[in-house]
Amino acid sequence: MSTFASKAAPVRAPSTSRLYATAWRWHFYSGLFVVPFLLMLAITGLVMVYFTGFQSRLGNLVHVQPQATAVAVTAQAQAAMSRFPGAVLKEYIAPKAPDIAAWVVVTREGATQAVAVDPYTGQVLQSVDKDSTIFAWAEKIHGTLLLGDAGDRILEVAAGLAVVMIVTGLYLFWPRNGASWRDVVVPDWSATGRRWWKSIHTSVGFWVSVVLLAFLLTGMSWTGIWGGKLVQPWATFPAAKWDAVPTSDLTHASLNTAGGHDVPWGLEQTPLPQSGTLAGTPGVRAGEPVNLDGMAALAQRLGFKGQFHINVPQDAKGVYTLSADTMSGDLSNPFQDRTVHVDRYTGRVLAEAAFADYSVVAKLMAIGIALHQGDVGLWSALANVVFCLAIVLLCVSGVVMWWIRRPSGSSRLAAPSVPAQAPLWKGGAVVMLLTGLVFPLAGGVMLLAVLLDYAVVSRWPALKTALS
Repeated sequence: MSTFASKAAPVRAPSTSRLYATAWRWHFYSGLFVVPFLLMLAITGLVMVYFTGFQSRLGNLVHVQPQATAVAVTAQAQAAMSRFPGAVLKEYIAPKAPDIAAWVVVTREGATQAVAVDPYTGQVLQSVDKDSTIFAWAEKIHGTLLLGDAGDRILEVAAGLAVVMIVTGLYLFWPRNGASWRDVVVPDWSATGRRWWKSIHTSVGFWVSVVLLAFLLTGMSWTGIWGGKLVQPWATFPAAKWDAVPTSDLTHASLNTAGGHDVPWGLEQTPLPQSGTLAGTPGVRAGEPVNLDGMAALAQRLGFKGQFHINVPQDAKGVYTLSADTMSGDLSNPFQDRTVHVDRYTGRVLAEAAFADYSVVAKLMAIGIALHQGDVGLWSALANVVFCLAIVLLCVSGVVMWWIRRPSGSSRLAAPSVPAQAPLWKGGAVVMLLTGLVFPLAGGVMLLAVLLDYAVVSRWPALKTALS
């Protein structure tokens, strides 16, 4: 790509022009890699926000006729279990509103089924494979390209390079040489051809740049390297705060079920407490059963309202977990996130974690992810729709601009020309170094590109011409 150095040229351009040319070249090549992934993320994001903002993660809302009283939660669970004999009960999801069905999640033969139950009659209304809903498929494409860890790593690289694209884009279109901010923030509707597309690209890019950066960072919080290895471990809620409570080898991530993340980001790597001791504080009242009915009664006393989850112990040392958070779509206010663990034998409350207990980074992520998913009320879902459409327009306008300036019939990429005698290659190196330190996978790819440029492309004229 000859991004950092070039042959001597007969005319020495001003340093500002050389820096501009270097930034443009970085913007072009990062965009060349990133645009297909941004388009995919925007389209799958539109699909996902339809369910998070307007329906539910399990599909379209299942409505029921409200009645004066509801049947016991255990009876609702038994009705769902009868649909799948031999299944293991995983969790109960309380109705979000009086006219919405409850959900019971069970596992059987490696599959996870979510069963909608009328809470007033106990009638089973429908069931879905939780791992095969439209939302689940969109999320898998959105997060891994259906390629598992390999797809996760590719998207992490793309996100890191997208940050480079944002930084260079802001530099390129910053008003200079007599241009005004109006030229940046408002499209020139009177322009035609490539100038019109450039005006659209500039204005849309300016308005969405900060939001896109926030979306990239919150999205990368789930990635395997930057999120799982670097950021999440030191931002995770420390189980040591739960004094005198024995902890399990399992983490909160084990509470996630197929088809998505249910547990708040800041708790996923926190070990779960264990049942079987006298630890904890009073929870289930004397005379109340330590089962789903007892947990539902305890949840009401603790202040859980509307939709919340009751995770059922899966082994002898497992705990009941009551939770309500924006991560699983229970709430529209991340400040109200709450998770409570209860001993399966004594009914005592073993441990609790709420938004106020999160680390600063975990709090920012709780808020950021809720906004990212469109969970903060109808306005945030609508804002996400507008944002995703803006990203599509940004990508399309960038491709159209490139296509128009590309020489007709040429096999060249028509990349921006290399700045002549560019001593300011150090600026590009600093960008690469900073990106590499913050996002190691993206930095490694950029370093590999530079090495290939020096060792292969610069020594192969035909390839150098094709990439120019």
